[in-house]
Amino acid sequence: MRDEISSSLEFDPANARPQRLGAEYDGEGTNFALFSENATRVELCLFGPDDQTETHRLDLPAMEGGIWFGWLPRIKPGQRYGYRVHGPQSPDEGHRFNPAKLLLDPYARELSGWLKWDDALFGYTIGKSDLDFDSRDSAPFMPKAVVTDPDFDWEADRALNHAWEKTFIYEAHVKGLTMRHPGVVEADRGTFRGLASPPVIEHLKRIGVTTIELLPVQSFLQDRHLQEKGLSNYWGYNTLSFFAPYRKYLATGEMREVKEAVKRFHAAGIEVILDVVYNHTAEGNEMGPTLSFRGIDNASYYVLSPENPRHCFDVTGTGNTVNVAHPMVLRMLLDSLRYWVEVMHVDGFRFDLASTLGREATGFEREGAFFAAIRQDPVLSQVKLIAEPWDVGEGGYQVGGFPWPFREWNDKFRDDTRGFWRRDGLLQAMPQRILGSPVQFAHSDRPATSSINFVAAHDGFTLWDTVSYDNKHNDANGEDNRDGHDHNVSHNLGAEGPTEDPGILEARRRRVKAMLATVLLAQGVPMILSGDEHGRSQGGNNNAYAQDNEISWTDWEAIDDELVAAVADLAAFRMAGDGISRSRFAGEDEATEAGAMQLTWLNLAGAPMAEGDWHSGQECLVVRFDPVEGGSMVMAFNAGDDATLTLPEGEWIRRIDTTAHPVATHVPEQGEAGIGWQSVVVWTA
Repeated sequence: MRDEISSSLEFDPANARPQRLGAEYDGEGTNFALFSENATRVELCLFGPDDQTETHRLDLPAMEGGIWFGWLPRIKPGQRYGYRVHGPQSPDEGHRFNPAKLLLDPYARELSGWLKWDDALFGYTIGKSDLDFDSRDSAPFMPKAVVTDPDFDWEADRALNHAWEKTFIYEAHVKGLTMRHPGVVEADRGTFRGLASPPVIEHLKRIGVTTIELLPVQSFLQDRHLQEKGLSNYWGYNTLSFFAPYRKYLATGEMREVKEAVKRFHAAGIEVILDVVYNHTAEGNEMGPTLSFRGIDNASYYVLSPENPRHCFDVTGTGNTVNVAHPMVLRMLLDSLRYWVEVMHVDGFRFDLASTLGREATGFEREGAFFAAIRQDPVLSQVKLIAEPWDVGEGGYQVGGFPWPFREWNDKFRDDTRGFWRRDGLLQAMPQRILGSPVQFAHSDRPATSSINFVAAHDGFTLWDTVSYDNKHNDANGEDNRDGHDHNVSHNLGAEGPTEDPGILEARRRRVKAMLATVLLAQGVPMILSGDEHGRSQGGNNNAYAQDNEISWTDWEAIDDELVAAVADLAAFRMAGDGISRSRFAGEDEATEAGAMQLTWLNLAGAPMAEGDWHSGQECLVVRFDPVEGGSMVMAFNAGDDATLTLPEGEWIRRIDTTAHPVATHVPEQGEAGIGWQSVVVWTA
């Protein structure tokens, strides 16, 4: 309930500013600013440290250009707050204002308390039409925004800016990576403190990781239907706040822990990239709860159906689509990105369902407002930018369609690489993947580092599960194994799931090492899924989004050190410059150009591949690279049985052999050379 002294706190118009949105503490007080162009009144609600006692409720006194604002003296970091927004209650026109619902500030930097599911969180009466108005107060069930202290001692911390040619990405989950790590202090497991702890950083440095890419860490919502089934939203693709970090990843609940973690990663030479979800929010469609954007200004923040604004326009499959066409909504997303770069010091972003962000009135537009705004931004254009180049809407699959400087997840690399090593006869497809997929990316002056090459990511089988299961096993998700896709391009190699058969285990290890080598030796930017470097399994679950438990958590007691050592050697070989990691596509240069790299595809007799060779049933892909300056190199990717290759004339050194342990070798050879079944071998002249 509200305090009787609310009248003793008054706004000071002399210090109020509309330029910076959110709650900005300046040492003397705090400026509050909220955008809502369709509101008629905005109330600021202040709460005590228990998150429940509303101490003050005051109308924001000024409005300019749809921004409601006011400056309050003596309001310091730690103050809890929320908003109640008044306006038309006309869903048929897209307006869903309801001042009974306490709303989160879209610019909140930190949250306090937890969302507790209750029917009062909805703007309409559950069980009735969404046109029915619900007047129950939602404040007791809502988390509160917190005024934060911007001060932090970054010392000499600076952006690392690893060149894309020297980048090796490790996709990880803050909680999953650390919950079962015996070297992480128990109280820190599952948090940023645990993530940036010495044993985790030491492991990443051992295997040569330059960049850790984190699944969503911006505050997200735990879905009601999952909690009712005893599950949870583990991955976090359900954003509630674009600025505030998810509290369960913070040991103390304070956002400074993220800064401390980034600082430690940078000191170790490791960049931090965030997987961000700007295409939709946790409020879902018009039948979802009223938590923030919907109650602040539904018609501005969301794309609504042009035929009937009562309904959301959904191309994300999650119920709503963020309206990046609105300049103030676009500003909010850009402000969020700049905040994470300038205040939190992260090094880049991977954009979930990025095709949605490029949708204009005529469909996907690679020169659309969102991409154009980022490309011209002096801060954001300098960091690493990665697109997931698809969404579920019409025309949403856009691999190769994004503008520079964006890089893109390349699912064609994933599927062709899995199929090649499964012996599906994809010899003709693999040159594209080894060379960075030039058909997709060698246009519009894009570099050869445009493709993010991977064979497994959070969504789908882990790499070990691709060689252990023919079919998905998602029963734990509670949907009778109907969820998750069926296109896994996997093969269990003789037994469905775990086995003690030494022959099957050897075949699985060989194939996994070969696929890891393909990722780390191909042109483009390599990315591996956390745990794929040591054989992590999810028991065949290819959609573990709801499994916040041992299905998803890394078991550090059961790692395959042979695989770990292989990844370390392969990464070291790549980073030493012996691979084809370069900014230009191989074969595109003039033969006389300094630094040029010419390539020749060879048959097993050592002769250039003729047209008939590509259709001969050969399962070993061999390529020779001849730089104008420097030594030559031969790579063999043998998906078939043991083979013999006649090496080009001269003396060669076998540098990589994935059948060996360690895979890094130094064996002089000339003439005929053996290539083991399901293996990758590299020679340098």
